[in-house]
Amino acid sequence: MANIKPLGNRVLVQRVKAQTSKGGILLPDSAQEKPKEGIVVAVGPGKTNDNGQVEPLNVKPGQKILFGLYSGTEIKNNDSEDEYLILAEDDILGILS
Repeated sequence: MANIKPLGNRVLVQRVKAQTSKGGILLPDSAQEKPKEGIVVAVGPGKTNDNGQVEPLNVKPGQKILFGLYSGTEIKNNDSEDEYLILAEDDILGILS
C-alpha cells in the first residue's frame, strides 16, 4: 500500500491478522475483544493548528498501535490479503511497545 499517502492527521495502518486460538480455531473479528491492533504504514504531515502551523503526528511508521473496532475506513489491497485502514490520529488509543 505504498501508493497511498495519508493527508492531514490521518494514518495508514495494516491490520494485524485474526488470531488463532490455542486449539487451532481461527477467531473472527466479531469474536475477539476490542480494541484492535495494527502496524502504522504511513502518516500524514500533521494537523494544521489555529496559527497555520502544521503539528506533526505522535505516531511513526513501524509502530504497533491500538485502535477501536469501528475506527477508520477500510481499504482493500487487490495484490494481497492484507487489510488496511485509514484512521485519524485521534482514533488511536495507544502505542504498544
